[in-house]
Amino acid sequence: MFFLFGFGTKQRELGPGEVRTCPTCGNTTTWARVRESRQLTVFFVPVARWGRRDLEVCTVCGTAVGV
Repeated sequence: MFFLFGFGTKQRELGPGEVRTCPTCGNTTTWARVRESRQLTVFFVPVARWGRRDLEVCTVCGTAVGV
């Protein structure tokens, strides 16, 4: 008998965030709001989630900032 399990990070887009100037690329755009959490899966079915945090991500370069 064997178990197929894995650990990973799931990201869910929540919509547009604030208009910000990115510290990395210097562009001023509307950032995307994202909810990120770690999860454990067994046979590709999520069993447990933890470490949830909300982020805003620059749509140009991908820099993430905690909200």
